[in-house]
Amino acid sequence: MPVRYAYGVTTALLLGGAALTLVTGLPAGAQVAQNDAQTMQTVAPRSGAPASFADLTAQLQPAVVNIATRQQVQVQASNPLAEMFGMSGGGGTQTQQAQAQGSGFVISPDGYIVTNDHVITAGGQGLADTITVKMADGTEYPAKIIGRDTASDIAVLKINPGKALPFVKFGQSSKARAGDWVIAIGNPFGLGGSVTAGIISAVYRNTGAGAYDHYIQTDASINSGNSGGPMFDMAGNVIGINNWIIAPSGGNIGIGFAIPSDIAAPIVEKLRSGAAIERGYLGVVVEPVDDDLADSLGLQHDHGGFVQRVEPGQGAALAGLMAGDVVTKVDGKLVTQEQTLSFIVANIPPGKRIQIELNREGQSRTVTAVVGKRPTDEELAQQAFDPRKGAQQGKTPRPAPPVAPSSVIEKSLGLSVIPLTPQIAARLGANEDTQGLVITGVDTSSDAATKKLSGGIIILSANYRPVTSIAALEAQIRAAKAAGREAILLKLQPPGSSAVYVPIRLR
Repeated sequence: MPVRYAYGVTTALLLGGAALTLVTGLPAGAQVAQNDAQTMQTVAPRSGAPASFADLTAQLQPAVVNIATRQQVQVQASNPLAEMFGMSGGGGTQTQQAQAQGSGFVISPDGYIVTNDHVITAGGQGLADTITVKMADGTEYPAKIIGRDTASDIAVLKINPGKALPFVKFGQSSKARAGDWVIAIGNPFGLGGSVTAGIISAVYRNTGAGAYDHYIQTDASINSGNSGGPMFDMAGNVIGINNWIIAPSGGNIGIGFAIPSDIAAPIVEKLRSGAAIERGYLGVVVEPVDDDLADSLGLQHDHGGFVQRVEPGQGAALAGLMAGDVVTKVDGKLVTQEQTLSFIVANIPPGKRIQIELNREGQSRTVTAVVGKRPTDEELAQQAFDPRKGAQQGKTPRPAPPVAPSSVIEKSLGLSVIPLTPQIAARLGANEDTQGLVITGVDTSSDAATKKLSGGIIILSANYRPVTSIAALEAQIRAAKAAGREAILLKLQPPGSSAVYVPIRLR
């Protein structure tokens, strides 16, 4: 269907050699009287660079806005005289006005505007005291916050313009492909109305940032101040909300990220209507099945989610999931690096009963779970769990009776180990009935050293088999090599931390 705006006249643009019809000047609720077959014929081709972006920009730019925020913050005041003469006491605190700028875009003629949540919260430092929206023609309006969602970093604002505004609509990011042309319009470094163009570098890029960690990656120049602005496809649809960049030098290096419209649009609609946003939650700590994990388990690379921990009383625990499981499919969807378990579950409504397919110690299983409601960010922060926490906090145990070193373990893993005794367990803060081996030394050239293993960490199992003796660990190393595996999965108990699974490459 044609793209609809609330101003101007019908305009035909030449993009890649084909006409694209943009219909403007339609009052709210008006219908577009145009033959569907004709509309299909006027869609711009997916290949070929446009001769110019100027006509498309002219149609879209009036709906893109600059957003300026002001906030009163408390800062520590300096006392130059006290510093000069080494006197105690500073200048106390004083109030300063912090200012920030970002971008946004109008999604309705009556003044609803979409932007990033971090634009109006000073990067999470607190809500702005005042928000001002500046249109492309220079007109300014005070804005109020209609709704915010910190998990997706999306916010909806409202201004009262007293007239119909130009607006744009969301497209379908699922139809976007790597290599497609896109343009970004925004307010980089306060330079309002800036237009940049590039291609989609990757779709649904997972960067490890959270449950909604699925982005469109682009090489279109995006900088500070572009946050919250729109990424357009060549049909003039918003297929992404510009969100963040990788900038080692502080400026654009061609790696920018936008929130896909297929994720953003439903959230925006709920925020706009005042509906609560609820996300699914199973209560598991999961990490991707990387090469080391896959090699230690004999599984396909880059597929599945490895369960490090299961929260008691939550959906996963009630369904029977266990630490060490590899979840391969959730609610009929394959778990991959692009479509993570966290992302799939977050988009399932709480209360739904789902099937979870998993691999447990080489055996396939299917369990049924009821999806719960995802806790708030604050609650999750309190539960935060670092799988590697404690790995560097190892303490050298008290001397134990001499034990002949294992050449197999030292040569294959780069580890020196001794049997765990009740006395050593007590010193390491473990239960006296804990069984396993304790690390006394790590070869600095080994993968174990790279994974931050250190003295005092207890080895509980290898490839899911308990290792209560040096011979037991040697047997699992030989078994892994006999199976052609390049790594072995160790279950470790760092001092003062929860048990964690870590794959170690064999030498």
